[in-house]
Amino acid sequence: MFRQTRAVLQKFRCVRVNGQQQTWRLKSTSAREKALLYQPGQKLHGFIVREVVAVPDLCLTAVKLAHEHTGAQYLHAARDDSNNLFSVQFRTTPLDSTGVPHILEHTVLCGSRKYPCRDPFFKMLNRSLSTFMNAFTASDYTMYPFSTQNGKDFQNLLSVYLDAVFFPCLREQDFWQEGWRLENEDPTDYKSPLVFKGVVFNEMKGVFSDNERLFAQHLQNKLYPNHTYSVVSGGEPLAIPDLTWEQLKHFHATHYHPSNARFFTYGDLPLENHLEQIQEEALCQFERIDPNTEVPPQPRWTSPREDHVTCSPDALAPDQSKQNTLCVSYLLGDITDTFEGFILSLLSSLMVSGPNSPFYKSLIEPKIGSDFSSVVGTKEASFSIGLQGMAEEDTERVKRIISQTIDEIIQNGFESERIEALLHKIEIQMKHQSTNFGLALASYIASSWNHGGDPVELLKISDSVAKFRQALKENPRFLQDKVKFYLKENTHQLTLKMSPDEDYMGKQTQAEEIKLQEKIQLLSDGDKKQIYEKGLELLEAQSKTQDASCLPALRVSDIEPAIPITPVQMSSAGDVPVQLCEQPTNGLVYFRAVCSLNTLPEDLRAYVPLFCSIITKMGCGDLDYRQQAQQMELRTGGMSVSPLVVPDSTQMDTFEQGILLSSSCLERNLPHMFHLWSNIFNNPHFHDEERLRVLVMMSAQELANGISYSGHMYAMTRASRHLTLTGVLQETFDGMEQVKFMKRMAEMPDLSQVIRTLPRIKKHLLNPEHMRCAINATPQIMSESAAQLESFMQDVAETKRERKPVRTNIIKVQINQTFICEIKKTRTNNLLEPNFQPCQMKTFFQMPFPVNFVSESIRTVPFCHQDYASLCILARMMTAKFLHGEIREKGGAYGGGAKMGGGGVFSFYSYRDPNSVQTLSAFRKGVDWVKSGQFTQQDIDEAKLSVFSAVDSPVSPSDKGMGLFLSGLSDEMKQNHREKLFAVDHKGLVDVAERYLSVGQRTCGVAILGPENDAIKKDPSWILK
Repeated sequence: MFRQTRAVLQKFRCVRVNGQQQTWRLKSTSAREKALLYQPGQKLHGFIVREVVAVPDLCLTAVKLAHEHTGAQYLHAARDDSNNLFSVQFRTTPLDSTGVPHILEHTVLCGSRKYPCRDPFFKMLNRSLSTFMNAFTASDYTMYPFSTQNGKDFQNLLSVYLDAVFFPCLREQDFWQEGWRLENEDPTDYKSPLVFKGVVFNEMKGVFSDNERLFAQHLQNKLYPNHTYSVVSGGEPLAIPDLTWEQLKHFHATHYHPSNARFFTYGDLPLENHLEQIQEEALCQFERIDPNTEVPPQPRWTSPREDHVTCSPDALAPDQSKQNTLCVSYLLGDITDTFEGFILSLLSSLMVSGPNSPFYKSLIEPKIGSDFSSVVGTKEASFSIGLQGMAEEDTERVKRIISQTIDEIIQNGFESERIEALLHKIEIQMKHQSTNFGLALASYIASSWNHGGDPVELLKISDSVAKFRQALKENPRFLQDKVKFYLKENTHQLTLKMSPDEDYMGKQTQAEEIKLQEKIQLLSDGDKKQIYEKGLELLEAQSKTQDASCLPALRVSDIEPAIPITPVQMSSAGDVPVQLCEQPTNGLVYFRAVCSLNTLPEDLRAYVPLFCSIITKMGCGDLDYRQQAQQMELRTGGMSVSPLVVPDSTQMDTFEQGILLSSSCLERNLPHMFHLWSNIFNNPHFHDEERLRVLVMMSAQELANGISYSGHMYAMTRASRHLTLTGVLQETFDGMEQVKFMKRMAEMPDLSQVIRTLPRIKKHLLNPEHMRCAINATPQIMSESAAQLESFMQDVAETKRERKPVRTNIIKVQINQTFICEIKKTRTNNLLEPNFQPCQMKTFFQMPFPVNFVSESIRTVPFCHQDYASLCILARMMTAKFLHGEIREKGGAYGGGAKMGGGGVFSFYSYRDPNSVQTLSAFRKGVDWVKSGQFTQQDIDEAKLSVFSAVDSPVSPSDKGMGLFLSGLSDEMKQNHREKLFAVDHKGLVDVAERYLSVGQRTCGVAILGPENDAIKKDPSWILK
């Protein structure tokens, strides 16, 4: 996976997960306390302890070590968290754009000395209970992380990862498959034309179809023109075919060495076990070398520079006349200076985050553009500020505004309340406990540590906060002086402009064709014959059933038979049902509420996502929108509203529709948080058309930007559109319909009609008559939380009014035996909803992408149905054992597979796919494969392991009980589902494939997002959008 760092310093959230302990885990002493017993100078399995530091802010103990023989660096974060993580990263500093580190990242995972089977990485996804497995290529490092809650699984995955990175096979066939190759378009037809193929080749074509990613890459290359940052580490599609297999192997030999490695482990498993395994299985076979991978400082410019690049026009841009992007970027200091990095991160947030920031006021609010432009991060930090969605003629104006805003910041500084709000945000982030803390921590320290920074210093966030407060006390102009030094007086600044070129895609296609013909012209007839034969050999290898018996695996018997019970209490606040869940939330209170959509008229439904996004951003009570934003930052960990569609677990076309309110706060701020919600309910502001236009433009721009990254999600949503009533709503709220609706709204010259619509929606949605609430907090604060909620409900009771539902067929649904909650659910069937019939439809969206996103969805059964579990296992098994080989390995797509959705829809999908209708054929072949019964008990067991790794993924204290609150899924229902998963067998899988997925038996929808397609255009069965 190619990763572009999107910020100067990555933000992270702190977690503590309460997982089930394995029997051999430390019982008498916590992992943190035991780690404190290590002493600097102590020798452990070839490593020497350098430093042991308690980090109370993050509830962990950091142990820093070095390997004596190779110099490999190691950091262990001991924490009482069962979701243990391992990561190894290498500094990878290419000097060309062939994508060698990215293609190497893919290829090392295709087989190794100890595990020579093809693609052990993907096979381990189905042989483990991992909570995360992946690999990332950044601009200057490559990282291989995994996490799991199972100790045996950790050892298995560690063995596979170590062997993959240090002793890979690096077979030429794997290089062809993952990197690039010349091959006949139809590998079985010698006369078919030669084309470029390869997973990374297609992935990078997809990456750079996203104009934001394209701009960020250009910005980095041009701001740092003298070394590794001047090239594309992920690979420039036209340069990828210049990479040879020999160059790939040489890059591995020089970069993937322990002397160039940084190991990180996290969690409650014993450190010494990790060290012993890493030493015995890998490091003992190496001697120290000088990897010579350091990145020299970028020579500083003596005067600012300007440059210009082009991109593809965006047909979904909110304003077709405003498709220019402009950014001024400044090279700052070395990221290994921890305190300076902290200050720069603070400054960046103060200058650009939220409606109170100077650049938001000067650039976004005048509506010159639709949103800020991208930023990048490297060895030396940069600060970038600019606009996307702006008109050509505003270029000089924007440059002038950026300069003036910097002058104003230097003169006026920042309000103390804004600084306090930002420090409060840091306090919340440290206290919040999410489930992926190990991974977030690995990402947070990666860039600085990669260049010799001290990772332990980075963890001491409170020290940086205290040092900052002292610096500000001694010099009230401390931040202004930094802005003056880093921005005003900085001659190393780049102004980069990007504008659309109508023929951009045509030029890219032409350039690829020229590159292809240059390659072909060098070939003799013998070369072409050899290419054909090698293509057949690769196809044969891809089609061969692989023996994966060399790989370690858990067994189904290793899966816990029962789920842990989450106790909840049921209460009420007035007439509103309330769920209380006592959890170790580390001093934070989490509040959720669901308000029903049942009474909302049909013509207002498309406005719901907009209403949700602006209701907390327009002002409320006696606060304007700036004051509201300030109070939310000072008093809460965020307040949000989002559309909610919950399919019923027992019957199709019965569902709940509503909006979800979410917020959190420190215990001391409970009254303030509920006071803000009271004002939003009782007196939201809708009158400011200028503010609304800014929010509409930003929302439309974000939706348009997201399609090239999440195209498969849009395709699946659209394919499901005509299969269930839930699908209708999800397309309205989250699909291409919503993207186009917001585009139309952004184009409206007058938003007064929208302003008149919003209060109508508010009357139906923010109404306690159709509401339920939930609180997760510590036992000590729960009674106070409930009292504050009661007070809030009394404050908003005046808005309570009975409204007739739009549909008359609304019933009260019993969620479980202890919690009979008046959740209004719209139960629909053909008699009650004569206008809805599941129907087959094929939709094609022509997009400015060089790759496709393909989906086929099939109507099946709801969660509690006897066959649902079999369809879940079937989807996972078909993905791993058939579709992965057909769509990725043979087809060259970045990804593809099948999944069973909670709404009773079974979906196939592909991601960044060079093929379109051919992939639909692969989906059908997958069904035929299952129906033929050509799979083993081992295949079924592996699919069960994969499904259970998702079912049993860790749940944070803030989210405990949310399955019951949001979806009505009790622990008993989850346990029943679990037992059905265990019981799935060969006969059942063949049976559900026959009954639900066979042609003729199914009701299905198809959607493709992709480039112009003549075959589809000529086929009258497709609807073209």
